[in-house]
Amino acid sequence: MKTPAMLALAAGATAACMARPVPEFGRKDGGADEKTLDQRLAAALDEVKGFATEFKTKSEAGEKVSNDTKEKADKALSELAGIRGEVTELSQKLAAARRGGGEDEPELKSLGHEVANHPDVKAYAEGGSKGTVGFAVKAVTTAAGSSGGLIRPDRQTEVTGLQRMGLRVRDLLTPGRTEGNSIEYAYQVARTNAAAGVAETAQKPESAYTWDVAQSPVKTIAHWVPVSRQAMDDIPQLESLIDGELRWGLDDAEDAELLLGDGTGQHLNGLYTQATPYSAPIVIAGATRIDQLRLALLQVELADYAPDGMVIHPTAWAGIELTKDAAGGYIFANPQGLAGPVLWGRPVVSTKRIGVGNFLTGAFKLAGQIFDRMDTEVRISDQDRDNFIKNMLTVRAEKRLALVVRRPGALVKGALL
Repeated sequence: MKTPAMLALAAGATAACMARPVPEFGRKDGGADEKTLDQRLAAALDEVKGFATEFKTKSEAGEKVSNDTKEKADKALSELAGIRGEVTELSQKLAAARRGGGEDEPELKSLGHEVANHPDVKAYAEGGSKGTVGFAVKAVTTAAGSSGGLIRPDRQTEVTGLQRMGLRVRDLLTPGRTEGNSIEYAYQVARTNAAAGVAETAQKPESAYTWDVAQSPVKTIAHWVPVSRQAMDDIPQLESLIDGELRWGLDDAEDAELLLGDGTGQHLNGLYTQATPYSAPIVIAGATRIDQLRLALLQVELADYAPDGMVIHPTAWAGIELTKDAAGGYIFANPQGLAGPVLWGRPVVSTKRIGVGNFLTGAFKLAGQIFDRMDTEVRISDQDRDNFIKNMLTVRAEKRLALVVRRPGALVKGALL
């Protein structure tokens, strides 16, 4: 129990009481409630001041304050705090009931009051009420200066973004990780299999294998966007939206690199770039696109690989699904079915990246592997150029990865019929 705290609470209660709104509507006082509060407040203040004086005197004399006295002081302070709350509540009620305010607060008046007290109406009455009188009254519209200016739009918190293309090429490949800046791998380039039956005491045949070593460097995919600190602070969703957009942008660029990268500069060496060109193993009279894709699967199988998927453009896939027989029935598609896109028992991945007239098929998981060096990272900094003095932020996103295509013969690419 400290004397300063007691005096501060007492002073605060006194100030709250003195700050009460002035009674209105011709009343000379605040009513019975206010008188009761005044009397209670005065009594509580006197009691608290008495305890404060007693505590100060005993403290200077080195005497201890009894527990009973402390409890009574605590009770007096609690009562004083309660009275202070009642004063505040009464002040709020009186303020809400006011129909006219102070100098800085406009007075609310009814339409009848406005007309009766209008200068033109008073002059008309004083002149003997001869003729007619008219004056302009602002219409309530949405224009500035009208009561319609109080109308505020209903702001939706959700921000509508642009559409995003599906990204699925990564899902076709075997995942992996690396801690280096390149992937070195050995691969077989030739095989001569001379295995055969051998007679007793005869020399065994010799087979021959040729190996080589290749490297696939880790590449960086990155981009950034500037944003003001005020925008980042004032719009709660903005940071997560920018984060999502930057991450999607990286995935979009990665999708293109994995599929179509030409291996030059900072580009990955993509799947389509390294795939084996399509060459029909057999000739089919009147072949369709469906036949062509089956022959491409056969080409992969004849190269001793088991194809596990195919990639075509969404438009090309829609054309295949809509193929009908002479009677007008769909050949294999079921408009009411819920099965995913599958052709010749293999899943179909449709992406606009490959181009409307191209296809890619093969044993993807056996042919290629992704090695992630650094997962997607999004960082925010004000230490970029003159960001600090302009109150700007730079938001950067990047990822690092390598693509290894060990078996280009397991992939077949070509142009659709």
